[in-house]
Amino acid sequence: MEAQEAMNMTITGRHMEMTDALKAYVEGSLERVVEHFDKVIDVDVVLEVQKHRHIAEVNLHANGIRIHSRESSPDMYASVDTAMSKLDKQIRKYRDRINNHKPRRAKEKRDFEHAIIAMGESNGEEHDDQEHEAAHRVVRREKLSMKPLSLDEAVMQLELVNDPPFLVFHNADTSEVNVLCAREDGTFSLLEPKF
Repeated sequence: MEAQEAMNMTITGRHMEMTDALKAYVEGSLERVVEHFDKVIDVDVVLEVQKHRHIAEVNLHANGIRIHSRESSPDMYASVDTAMSKLDKQIRKYRDRINNHKPRRAKEKRDFEHAIIAMGESNGEEHDDQEHEAAHRVVRREKLSMKPLSLDEAVMQLELVNDPPFLVFHNADTSEVNVLCAREDGTFSLLEPKF
């Protein structure tokens, strides 16, 4: 299958021994999920044991979208099943919304850099500039290839991803970079640049 050939899969175990049987089980579960896509870029699976909780977390990047699922239970196989089931439901929901969405004219893709900056702890004291600059460091950098999205498409994308609770996107209607934030009450905030 074309999607399986293009799939770059990483399965990581934390605080547990990764058996061949468990790895094969996760791979088999993923094959059923990714068949919905014609192009799968990356699938990252993290399996973790914390005391009596067995956590399965899946991040899937496909067809220009990112879908996240995380589940926990007393059994790792049950956690994997539930996480994959949740992922499958999110994919079906996304596909249904795309099929019902009116297409718009194509625009060029744009690349933006995304960086996560770690801030050093501050105890309220003043520091000189050199110390202050040393406390800020980039701990992870990603290049994001962004297709222009309408506001409705951006909301759809954000609903598919639980973490982080925001989406940086190229607004197809305004040709500007916007940030869409999920709020605790189920609504969204849109941040637009002001010049």
